[in-house]
Amino acid sequence: MEQLTDLKAILHSKRANIYYLEKCRVMQKDGRVLYLTEAKDQNYYWNIPIANTTVILLGTGTSITQAAMRMLASAGVLVGFCGGGSSPLFTGSEIEWLTPQSEYRPTEYVQGWLGFWFDEAKRLTVAKTFQQARVSYLQRIWEKDRDLKAENFFADDSGITNALDNYTHQIPSAQKVGDLLQREALLTKQLYRYAAKATNLGDFVREREATDLANGFLNHGNYLAYGLAATTLWVLGIPHGFAVMHGKTRRGALVFDVADLIKDTIVLPWAFISAKEKATEQEFRQQILQKFTEHKALDFMFEQVKQQAMRDDWS
Repeated sequence: MEQLTDLKAILHSKRANIYYLEKCRVMQKDGRVLYLTEAKDQNYYWNIPIANTTVILLGTGTSITQAAMRMLASAGVLVGFCGGGSSPLFTGSEIEWLTPQSEYRPTEYVQGWLGFWFDEAKRLTVAKTFQQARVSYLQRIWEKDRDLKAENFFADDSGITNALDNYTHQIPSAQKVGDLLQREALLTKQLYRYAAKATNLGDFVREREATDLANGFLNHGNYLAYGLAATTLWVLGIPHGFAVMHGKTRRGALVFDVADLIKDTIVLPWAFISAKEKATEQEFRQQILQKFTEHKALDFMFEQVKQQAMRDDWS
């Protein structure tokens, strides 16, 4: 396939855009990728800056041409088909993406990843490292984000501090991935409880099929995080099936592992804040994408995955 290398000038870890599109047609025109929306009296074309885009989610009422897919692949943009509001992805219970077919990606990271992956103890070690990085990222971002503080989310709140400290102390003692998953689930429940209290949504119950705003925004934001995680793994050439925590039941589970690095920090609080403010899906999405960029979420994912793939401290 012809390589349009000029479209890859911006590193994926530095790209700013994720698009969710619905009721439109995506096409190639005059060397650009556009989406067409039909109004009553005329049609409107909107440009997609593909060289600065990581993921495109195609929702209800969308179509895409072969020529557009060819250009998106040349620019290294991942594409996913999804339901209204960006979830669910239409691939059953798995996370799958239409990934660009490039054979010219680095091999060192997948070789490093597979070098430890077949050893259960080493997989557990990497899972623990991911969880410690997840906690550190939350503490660091919540400490400096003035917008979160204005919404009563404080990293030094006693409830948050106790929950994170307890989890951090429990991580090293986990004997198997199941232990880690149980403790992680408890931490997430505590964060939900804290967020619900901070936003006066005290009766919140996490249900992925629920129709309330908070649950809907959590689903929506999580899928955006999955897009960033899938991009990270595709660029580094690591298949989604080589998970370290969630892989018992889901073939694409490494996407979940990597997305978990940033979900609680960014998606969780803003889902509750947006629900309190009765924001629209578009308003919520813009807020989340702004925070992904502000807090360099994609950079952080790349950094963590690369560190684990290339670690040389195995005994």
